[in-house]
Amino acid sequence: MHVLADAPEGVSLAKLCKQLGVRMSVLLRTLAWLGTANLDGEPGPDWVRVEERGERQFAVITAAGLDEHVQRATAQAPQGG
Repeated sequence: MHVLADAPEGVSLAKLCKQLGVRMSVLLRTLAWLGTANLDGEPGPDWVRVEERGERQFAVITAAGLDEHVQRATAQAPQGG
């Protein structure tokens, strides 16, 4: 999610595959899980959405996804003492 958090306008799926070193099918399954897909009877967390812009698709972080990213980054930050 950090890649998407750094690009509020979104990242093309092809570019995201290349950056992450994964196949498109793996990326699409992951985005479905992070989006709103109904998995095991429960909706996903709605952290990302896929938008079509012309002939290209882009992954975009949602407000909920950005909140989750900030919370996780804060929790992982070293605590000063």
